[in-house]
Amino acid sequence: MKNEKVFLFGKRAYRIMGIGLALIVLGFALMTGGGSDDPDVFNPEIYSPMRIRVAPTFVLAGFATLVVAILAAKKKQ
Repeated sequence: MKNEKVFLFGKRAYRIMGIGLALIVLGFALMTGGGSDDPDVFNPEIYSPMRIRVAPTFVLAGFATLVVAILAAKKKQ
């Protein structure tokens, strides 16, 4: 009787999940910044295309990648 660890997902799925998590982290990192130290001064950089369009696209792509990783079939051995 072997005491083998059985993982829920295959190695390929975990790699895809890692890519998805990296995309999500990158998206949130791109959203940061653009603020101002003085609350009375408005910084228009907060509405840059990077923060409004590109960063949320990375986050959504990361979540879509996670869904693909979860639905990816485990290869039979």
